[in-house]
Amino acid sequence: MPNYLVVILFAIGAVAFFAIALSITLMVKGHHIESEISTNPNMKKLGIKCAVQETREDIAAESCESDSVCTGNCAGCDIDHNTAK
Repeated sequence: MPNYLVVILFAIGAVAFFAIALSITLMVKGHHIESEISTNPNMKKLGIKCAVQETREDIAAESCESDSVCTGNCAGCDIDHNTAK
């Protein structure tokens, strides 16, 4: 049996295995796996945030302190440095 055929069969087998495993997980749990950091309730409970969200919060906090448009309440400033409505 040629080597390329073995590799192709192995790849098809691996994809089939993972598709079946994800299907079984979906059937057992009853919902899709929450892999997104922003939507996973366990990660929210632990206080884990994605790097983009942390960076945006840091930028908003820094510019909120120095921006004259902001009212001083950094929670009221959005990412685009506008005051909240």
